[in-house]
Amino acid sequence: MFNTIKTSKENKERVIQLTRKLNLGAENVIARLAFGYSLSKERTVNLAEAQDSQGKEYSYKVLFGDYGDFYMAMICVHYNLHISDKDLARYVKMHIDDGLELLDSEFQKSSGAGTDFLIQKIDQGLSN
Repeated sequence: MFNTIKTSKENKERVIQLTRKLNLGAENVIARLAFGYSLSKERTVNLAEAQDSQGKEYSYKVLFGDYGDFYMAMICVHYNLHISDKDLARYVKMHIDDGLELLDSEFQKSSGAGTDFLIQKIDQGLSN
């Protein structure tokens, strides 16, 4: 397992801005949403394309709370990995970075407030 995850330098500012705009509490909430949103797109990330790790740092416990096993299971299932895989943390980091970029891009295109944006995304997900 791993102790900490660091976003890319570019995503450090992104998570701060999204946290402020979406008004859902602490930054780790947005990071969790970004992680799940990236995985929901059913895309895979290429470890060779990993961005820097000079951004926001999250401890495992702060990032995932009491549900770390569930988040790790999602990555393991998505990539057919064993929980002890040495690259598990890199996949988590890349999906957080990917999700932050996706959310930021889509939020900038929306005209509503933070909660309206999230409700719209939830509705879209339920419709699919």
